[in-house]
Amino acid sequence: MPLRVTFVAAARSSPLLAERFEDDRPLDQAGWGEVERVAHELLPLAAAELRYCSPTPRSRATGEGLGYAPLVQLGLRDCDMGRWRGLTLGEAMAREPEAVDAWLADPRATPHGGESLVDFITRVGGWLDTRPVEDGCRVVAVAEPSVIRAALVYALKAPPSTYWNIDVRPLSTTAVTGRAGRWNLRFDGVPAQTSRA
Repeated sequence: MPLRVTFVAAARSSPLLAERFEDDRPLDQAGWGEVERVAHELLPLAAAELRYCSPTPRSRATGEGLGYAPLVQLGLRDCDMGRWRGLTLGEAMAREPEAVDAWLADPRATPHGGESLVDFITRVGGWLDTRPVEDGCRVVAVAEPSVIRAALVYALKAPPSTYWNIDVRPLSTTAVTGRAGRWNLRFDGVPAQTSRA
């Protein structure tokens, strides 16, 4: 039986259009409400032998709220957005429209002075590939949607531009099974009534 890594997307701490690069805000009241509504559905994942989370406050809080007691993994941190950290996409576009266009068009570009999309995907994939390879081991990882998108692009060996075509909703789960260099995607669904635009 192959290794199974189930990603749980962190609950949202703001409406979608107010999402910020490398957002380090904690869960708000609505985010906690979402966690409470789906906790019974996601609690069985706490039986995983290994439980991890991204270092962001909302990922840690989501993992704790779901009863996972996750271990923080720096390899699951969000993309380093350099001087755009804390900005919304709209704010970055208003300040540096040509730089944002270059960043969206070229997965190797780093106009913000941080990490390129290719480097981000490679880093997250490296974390995935270094999970224990014991047969049947189950892993759960609570992470930012961007981290899960990067992991999926890596697992599927898809072109980096695919990253922009993957939608990961708050508190959704997605699993990959396999081992280093050979991953299969498995969709486990999205809990009802968790989106907040």
